[in-house]
Amino acid sequence: MASPQRIFTAALVVIGDEILSGRTHDKNIAQVASWLQVQGIRLREVRVVADETAAIVEAVNTLRARNDYCFTTGGIGPTHDDITVDAIAEGLDVPVIVHPEARAILEEYYTTRGGLTEARLRMARTPEGASLIPNRYTGAPGIRIGNVFIMAGVPSITAGMLDALSGQLEGGAPLLAETVGCWVGESEVAGLLRDTEKAFATCQIGSYPFWAEGRTGANFVVRSVSADDLAACVCALIDGLAAMDRPAVPGGI
Repeated sequence: MASPQRIFTAALVVIGDEILSGRTHDKNIAQVASWLQVQGIRLREVRVVADETAAIVEAVNTLRARNDYCFTTGGIGPTHDDITVDAIAEGLDVPVIVHPEARAILEEYYTTRGGLTEARLRMARTPEGASLIPNRYTGAPGIRIGNVFIMAGVPSITAGMLDALSGQLEGGAPLLAETVGCWVGESEVAGLLRDTEKAFATCQIGSYPFWAEGRTGANFVVRSVSADDLAACVCALIDGLAAMDRPAVPGGI
């Protein structure tokens, strides 16, 4: 389902007071971004919002409107403060229902685990019209409605849901990348980076400075959907650094 000539974009809304307070360190941004890249979809924006209905509604409605896909993580568990489903349903102006397939999945999962309690049944609630994203770990499914994908906040469960979605979304050509390192200050090569990127319209060059071994260096990450253009841009960058008597380190420092 790849469309090489079109760039598909996504946004991610990370939901949870525990993330904003610093009690929990988010691990989902990196894995969602990496997964999207393999699918040929570019993560364009990430927001972290509190467990507040208005904040979730505003973030999801804004980001789903300007991207092909909008993903959320967090807030779909069995407790009273898991309000993501209700908030997104409000934002989409649809009611919340107990999804019959989700209920059946949870009934089976909890048969030998104490049964389907009222709290556990909350995890079968979805916005009306939604379909389910399988969860092979705890039974409680993720949710897909339109271009919105509602997933768990626990990274291992999120990973499983992403795996279940692999190959299911339309995307463009995967974004390729190569890294070139150099012991040089960014300001010394700013012109070279600008001119090199300008010469290769399908490529982008990111510059990431660091300080190590008592000196300044930088890694330059070249990205493109074209393998040929990527290789040519990297060669041009390496040649440009050499011309400045700044040897490049292929693969980065």
